[in-house]
Amino acid sequence: MAGLGNAMMPKRAIVLAAGLGTRMRPYNGQIPKPLVAVGGKALIDYGLDRLADAGVERAVVNVHHLADTLEKHLAPRRRPQIVISDERAELLGTGGGIAKALSQLGDAPFFLVNSDTLWLDGVRPNFARLGEAFDSARMDALLLLAPTTGSIGYSGRGDYIMLPDGRLRRRAENDVVPFIYAGAAVLSPSLFVGAPKGAFPLTLLFDRAGERDRLFGLRLEGVWMHVGTPEAVAAAEAALAAAH
Repeated sequence: MAGLGNAMMPKRAIVLAAGLGTRMRPYNGQIPKPLVAVGGKALIDYGLDRLADAGVERAVVNVHHLADTLEKHLAPRRRPQIVISDERAELLGTGGGIAKALSQLGDAPFFLVNSDTLWLDGVRPNFARLGEAFDSARMDALLLLAPTTGSIGYSGRGDYIMLPDGRLRRRAENDVVPFIYAGAAVLSPSLFVGAPKGAFPLTLLFDRAGERDRLFGLRLEGVWMHVGTPEAVAAAEAALAAAH
């Protein structure tokens, strides 16, 4: 898959951290899901540290649930520079949250990472691989995909089939497919042209890009962990300990 090379690596990112984290009880009475510690480190800091390592200069973080706690945690961080996108008044969903923050993200392609996604990189960092593989002439979105088998904390039917050229096809209702969206991507601002107003899910725009053959995937190298429940925290900690 031809990419644009290091010169075009995204310098900005959005970190989705506004969700309610309802499945993460008992933590979420006092701790927002992005601040749940895994291996002694808040979930959101894994993503932010990786973005800093990839050369990202500005990360927009959207906040809603327990927003004050999250802002206080992020305040000392310098790499990347943190910009808060405040959704206290209205939760906008994954798509609406990014649309609200577009003015802070600029005109160039940017990284997206969910604050509850976690992975062990392979030989090369996955953000570097994503940035290098993104081709704005052909793509509106390039999703990092994890195999459904071998991923930690996931037991679903998968999200996508990947064609030989990297284009993605969404799973039909009763199918089982080999890849799950791993909560990280490179997105072009063009993905949001004509997007709905207010709250909406990002999958709406992924589906639209897929219909235009502009939705692509890149297989994650390493091990992916979905940390959505207290039980998944223990599984992720075991995987991190084994890796070290």
